[in-house]
Amino acid sequence: MALYDRDYTSAETGYVQEGASVTFMKQTYQLLAASMIAAAAGAYATMDHAALVMQYKWFIFGAELLVLFFGLSMTRGKAGLNLAMLFLFTFLTGVSLVPLLATLINAGNGAVIGNAFLMTAVLFGALSLFAINSRSDFSSWGKPLFITLIVVIIASLVNYFLLQSPIMHIVITAGILLLFSIFTIYDTQNIANGAYDSPVDAAVSLYIDFLNMFTALLQLLGIFGGDD
Repeated sequence: MALYDRDYTSAETGYVQEGASVTFMKQTYQLLAASMIAAAAGAYATMDHAALVMQYKWFIFGAELLVLFFGLSMTRGKAGLNLAMLFLFTFLTGVSLVPLLATLINAGNGAVIGNAFLMTAVLFGALSLFAINSRSDFSSWGKPLFITLIVVIIASLVNYFLLQSPIMHIVITAGILLLFSIFTIYDTQNIANGAYDSPVDAAVSLYIDFLNMFTALLQLLGIFGGDD
């Protein structure tokens, strides 16, 4: 449901709620922008140590999960601490991107990084505007999206450890791009409809959507834009 479709009990209450919603959205996107800066800082700070990051990639990924599922949960509602956890999480995701970024740069495809970010930003912005202004209700999409995410994760692990198929990798990567594009619509509308208690929580959801779309586009552009 769009912001203007909400059913308010009175005109005065409606103005207050709508104003609060706009403020919440503004704070969320400010934190999203700051999160991207933190991720860029993580990538920049460790770019010269790509081999080391690759060596400890599973440790770094585990740290990301700990911060995401435990750190952010334990600091929810605690001003300052929750922001610290948000930026720690996004910083670590930036570090995790270093091997992929370094591979593209070393292959002479560094321009792909900027192109992927621009494409992700345009797509993300368009999907967000659609979600905010759409009269359709996407709240029922949560369970199907979650089930699809589990299937994609399992398929990714099977391909990574067993099949190691380049074609399957392309298919899964394209699926991730599509999946998190839909997640962007779902999460944005939830934020607009007041489903989140904190702009930090809302920013985390949008950041994960943006990150996965960006990573998927990076890989696809790297594959199809390479010289091989």
